[in-house]
Amino acid sequence: MNLFLESLRSALASIRAHRLRSFLTSLGIIIGVASVITVISLIQGLSKSVTDQFEGLGGNGLTVRPHNEFKEVMRGKVNYLRFDDVEQLRLRVDGIRNLSPVFTPGFSEVRFTGMSATAQVFATTASYQEVNGRYARLGRFLSESDDAGARRVAVIGEKLIEDLHLPPNPVGQFVLYANEWFKIVGVMEKRGEIFGMSQDNYMIIPFKTGQSIIGNNTRPQLQITVAVRDLGRLDATRSHIRMVMRQAHRLKPDDTDDFEIESADQIAKSFEKLSGTVTLVMGGVVGIALLVGGIGIMNIMLVSVKERTREIGICKAIGARSRDILLQFLIEAVTLSLLGGLLGLVIGYALGVGIAAMIPDFPPAVVPWWAVALSVLFSGGVGVVFGVVPASQAARLDPIDALRYE
Repeated sequence: MNLFLESLRSALASIRAHRLRSFLTSLGIIIGVASVITVISLIQGLSKSVTDQFEGLGGNGLTVRPHNEFKEVMRGKVNYLRFDDVEQLRLRVDGIRNLSPVFTPGFSEVRFTGMSATAQVFATTASYQEVNGRYARLGRFLSESDDAGARRVAVIGEKLIEDLHLPPNPVGQFVLYANEWFKIVGVMEKRGEIFGMSQDNYMIIPFKTGQSIIGNNTRPQLQITVAVRDLGRLDATRSHIRMVMRQAHRLKPDDTDDFEIESADQIAKSFEKLSGTVTLVMGGVVGIALLVGGIGIMNIMLVSVKERTREIGICKAIGARSRDILLQFLIEAVTLSLLGGLLGLVIGYALGVGIAAMIPDFPPAVVPWWAVALSVLFSGGVGVVFGVVPASQAARLDPIDALRYE
């Protein structure tokens, strides 16, 4: 332990004695670690932001939507869910606690006292807020009686208040949509923005009201969100839903499904897997800079061995062993590399935060603990790998030849 502490003290003294050279030697490590941390922090921040979007559905959410392949759509073949599918699932699948059908009627312009705005308008039932975990901030949400009577009522997002210059509390106001007046009965909780796009620019109307607006001759892109009663039977419920949907669509045993069933956590996990792959690839590419930094450390340490040849000869002459010399130079290389890695961590985090703040509506940078641990271990490993050769060269020096060296 005393030998280790003395070697560490000697390494720090050598680094302090040649501050500029030590900094330039570590510059490759600093740039490599800073680049890796910057890239990872931005990707992980984006990943966390997108993953959070699925938390509203929770782990008990299943979404049934039509399955359409791009090449089939280009040929004009488009699959749809049917309004009858909603009742089929409601009546025939026991594992469903509740479900919420959603479709977009197709109109998007909303007006209020001379002002107009383009908004996402979709029709759903009263169960929407329970199934999706989204609730009204002002007023109330749509009720079952609103849906049963196909009333012209609506719940809006925060962005629509701003775009239409509505009062801060617009409950009771009327807006014009699809040439009909809708009374605002509630305002939903704010969800913010993602990728620079507002998630609060929408209007929700009752399901049967939407059906009456589009008429019987239009087939909307309907999707059904399902809340499962028992999480332990999630896969069984999914299989039951698939069986009911295939029977409802009269698919033959060898026919492929014209619908798809996805869970909220499945979508989140898919994105996490994608972001993890991107992080790995980007980190690996940027990590090449660490190898360049390691080569720089090896070159400078070789020069240091030459400069300190007489010092090594004196140490050996007074009893220092080869392994003591090896340990001293190895610790100096690792210390130099680790200091560069730690400085790179700080710079990388600062760059990630700064870049995220400069890009409008970009999520905050996130630096996971494993990125910090890997950066420190990798920079230390670079010091060991590229410090072994100079340290071995110093340890092999003959004391007599070293003392004669000029």
